[in-house]
Amino acid sequence: MNGLHDPGHGERRRTAPGERAIVLAAETVVLPGHCGPGWVGVEGGRIVATGIGRPPRPAEHELGVAVVVPGFVDLHVHGGGGAAYTTGDPAEARRALRFHRAHGTTTTLASLVTAGPAELRRAVDALTELVADGELAGVHLEGPWLAEARCGAHDPALLRDPDPAELDALLATGVVRMVTLAPERRGALDAIRRVAGAGALAAVGHTDAGYELVGSAIEAGVRVGTHLFNAMAPLHHREPGPAAALLGDPRVTVELVTDGLHVHPALWDLVLASAGPTRVAAVTDAMVAAGMPDGRYRLGGLDVRVREGVARLERRGSIAGSTATGDALLRAIVAAAPDRRSGLVRAVAMTAGTPAATLGLDVGVLEPGRRADLVVLSPELTVREVWRGGAPV
Repeated sequence: MNGLHDPGHGERRRTAPGERAIVLAAETVVLPGHCGPGWVGVEGGRIVATGIGRPPRPAEHELGVAVVVPGFVDLHVHGGGGAAYTTGDPAEARRALRFHRAHGTTTTLASLVTAGPAELRRAVDALTELVADGELAGVHLEGPWLAEARCGAHDPALLRDPDPAELDALLATGVVRMVTLAPERRGALDAIRRVAGAGALAAVGHTDAGYELVGSAIEAGVRVGTHLFNAMAPLHHREPGPAAALLGDPRVTVELVTDGLHVHPALWDLVLASAGPTRVAAVTDAMVAAGMPDGRYRLGGLDVRVREGVARLERRGSIAGSTATGDALLRAIVAAAPDRRSGLVRAVAMTAGTPAATLGLDVGVLEPGRRADLVVLSPELTVREVWRGGAPV
């Protein structure tokens, strides 16, 4: 393989005749089972080899003291950089996509918010081409089948019980990858079965349901907990609630907004101790104001005020998503860890490996055979370069 070999990180592979892998080497590369000096070989948009220490031949990209991690995978993001996925405008959706990609998110779902039937369908249709082109991994419907008592930054006037015809029509587009529902809504358990039956991920969120009902929802097909703790009934020693049911079932991936605001970092360790890093996906839940100055913005049809980077509804004061980016989540996870090395390993699992596995995608881990999505970070963990499909973006 033109001198490249793979000591302990996958089977030996060969480059195609007449072609040559591009090698990236850095002081810190986060590979399966390794966080330290290493290298990655890329060819044809794929990772073809990885190794520990110095590469067997000079690297085309000698990155020095940089940190190389897999591209981030975000299960839950509404927009950023002044653009949103929710408006029904494909050009605006592309701007939001480019903004987050520049911050290291190479794979993302586009999350929509509660809307009327016609508006929701328009928003889904506007994203179809981006999904077909592989730019988006799919669409996440966060609402409208949520609980009024835990509506958060969703318009309560538009919340409703799931209608089988509406849901089936949206699933039939082939682009809906995840649907968040409150299991206490009438017909919700049937809706969860429909979502799972269509090959999409059913998620529990924005719910006041009890422990037992959430357990029934998991049995019906729920496999994701939407932004754990946020917009759901709290943990109580006599009423365990949704969080306990979601954390206690090994089939469920739980989202955690690790911006330091949505969930106190002290609880991150509790969640990780309960579920393990392979079941915890860091998500931004970012809205249009991510990367933008403080001021007034919109989330769906609701007015939002951002002060000191915190987005809240102007009328009710509820937290309205976040202004975070993928690299900010990684830095926060590393900063909260006992040491930098364990923090990087944990952060890579939460921002890349776990969400990629939840979606069933061949990204999120730097190992041979995966799509060559990676992020080159400075020693301070700010983004220097982003590669997607083996090419810098």
